Amino acid sequence: MQLPNDNAFVTLLFALLRLGVIPVLAMPSQRALDIDALVELAQPVAYVIHGENHAELARQMAHKHACLRHVLVAGETVSNDFTPLFSLHGEQQAWPQPDVSATALLLLSGGTTGTPKLIPRRHADYSYNFSASAELCSISQQSVYLAVLPVAHNFPLACPGILGTLACGGKVVLTDSASCDEVMPLIAQEGVTHVALVPALAQLWVQAREWEDSDLSSLRVIQAGGARLDPTLAEQVIATFDCTLQQVFGMAEGLLCFTRLDDPHTTILHSQGRPLSPLDEIRIVDQDENDVAPGETGQLLTRGPYTISGYYRAPAHNAQAFTAQGFYRTGDNVRLDEAGNLHVEGRIKEQINRAGEKIAAAEVESALMRLAEVQDCAVVAAPDTLLGERICAFIIAQQVPTDYQQLRQQLTRMGLSTWKIPDQIEFLAHWPLTAVGKIDKKRLTALAIDRYRHSAQ
Repeated sequence: MQLPNDNAFVTLLFALLRLGVIPVLAMPSQRALDIDALVELAQPVAYVIHGENHAELARQMAHKHACLRHVLVAGETVSNDFTPLFSLHGEQQAWPQPDVSATALLLLSGGTTGTPKLIPRRHADYSYNFSASAELCSISQQSVYLAVLPVAHNFPLACPGILGTLACGGKVVLTDSASCDEVMPLIAQEGVTHVALVPALAQLWVQAREWEDSDLSSLRVIQAGGARLDPTLAEQVIATFDCTLQQVFGMAEGLLCFTRLDDPHTTILHSQGRPLSPLDEIRIVDQDENDVAPGETGQLLTRGPYTISGYYRAPAHNAQAFTAQGFYRTGDNVRLDEAGNLHVEGRIKEQINRAGEKIAAAEVESALMRLAEVQDCAVVAAPDTLLGERICAFIIAQQVPTDYQQLRQQLTRMGLSTWKIPDQIEFLAHWPLTAVGKIDKKRLTALAIDRYRHSAQ
């Protein structure tokens, strides 16, 4: 399923879940490299697209993968080779209830290797995921949830998202636009009470209120997640929208942490909250996986009633991602305060969090190395006031091209998804090295910040 935020996504998702058919939820912005790897891994029998934007990609995939027996189009029909989704009308039958322990759907995981991983969520654990989240967030029949983030993400889908809201009898408003001059009038028109944002979008919303004057008094809760929320921005969100801010930290693999709606102001500003379930287990460990002292920073390990015990068809990766006791190694550096709230300090491995999307530096480096001009490259995250982190690519080349945009276009044609295209490209004659002769990525990050600052002057 590669659909935007529209009714077709919800209708098809519910139909497949009811039938016990397993959907793989792909992002509309993903392109050939990602989709090819997902099809190779999941071996789906059908590919559902929205329309013209993905028609050529669908043809490529159907030609390459024999498993894809059907291409279904949920929007405008673009080819006689494809089947309009809503032209399918089977006879009504009494289908058995799906096994609650069976896999309900496969979510995508953002990782550090660039190799796609699929997260199998079961009917039972995912139902708990969205129903417990809805209760914690005070979702009711009077709630109106605006889905502005891509609903194939776990956050707007089930934290509590559209599933938690509908399960409580509330109303869901879907929009495929994040533009403030479209979204804010929609909030006023529909009486939206709850919305989930990533920090980059929250900042744009705050800035937009300097000129956008729609009546947003219906808003009760703004959730912020997907990346760490700066306390200054958190304060601005509360002041601008005069509603409750709720920080959310979690992962599609399971564990969710929320600040509570009645938490002290300082807790909401500075922490990422406490686990959703009393049965969630967390450990914070050092490099040898010994528990650290209270208040110290270490890697977060977790297991619990709605956290997976393994990725789909990934035995080698599972051996690294899970301990012998079944704890999931999240790769997040965190610390726990005296009140039991988590504070996220960063990632252990080289992963870039760009506007809430997780990008493996190694994947972008691999794509760059396929370009004829590139002799060597290194990709780092650089702090960015809008995106949280931007992708900065350092390149060594025999000849520095005059048109950097041409490099970006080559990566797009190669099939690299749009959000993985470097935001900043810099050329070097040689690498800064560590004492042991490795590329010094800390110095590269500092250099990226410095050059970006000078270019903006």
